[in-house]
Amino acid sequence: SASDLTAKIEDLVLSHTEKDKVFAYLDDEIVRFEFSEIECVTVVDRKTFAVDFKGKLYRINETLSSLEERLPNYFIKINRSSIVNERRIKCFKTAFVGAVDVILKSGYRDAISRRCFANIKRRYGI
Repeated sequence: SASDLTAKIEDLVLSHTEKDKVFAYLDDEIVRFEFSEIECVTVVDRKTFAVDFKGKLYRINETLSSLEERLPNYFIKINRSSIVNERRIKCFKTAFVGAVDVILKSGYRDAISRRCFANIKRRYGI
């Protein structure tokens, strides 16, 4: 569809600029991540973190909502405080009655809100 093509073109354009990168902090390290290297972006205690492919959390000096505007369309919101890279989803797992968690390839696990799970089910036809 036209919107899929538009999204692919936007991803291509962003892949050639600094807009597809974020600086993150871990102790005395400053790391530059490309969005494709991030498994999840999450907020813990009102601080934003990027989760890498090993499940390690790096502090980001940017709000989740401002990052959400810049993230490519393969990132999906799973609850009010987390956005995951769909390419890194290992599986969905029922946690307790009515609740579903996402498990990422690193082993990182987070709860999916009911509203977001309804959107995910539509997106993937499940």
